[in-house]
Amino acid sequence: MGMLMNGKGQVTVPADIRAAEGWRPGDEFEFTREDGKIVLRPIPQEETRGERFARGLRGKGTANMDKTTDELMEMLRGE
Repeated sequence: MGMLMNGKGQVTVPADIRAAEGWRPGDEFEFTREDGKIVLRPIPQEETRGERFARGLRGKGTANMDKTTDELMEMLRGE
């Protein structure tokens, strides 16, 4: 089943899929790339934007965390 993307980058999920998954207007979703495929996942409503942001950062950090709290605060403040 093909779908057309409009000028705003929007794609309509077919009604039978929305009904089968229980998706409703206002539900939020995330897109990810996995093994060369685009995956669409609903975001649980109890998850906050901050939690989603943090989840997206997991496993991507490269900072050396052998600093003291004071040294980290100085670094963050640009001192």
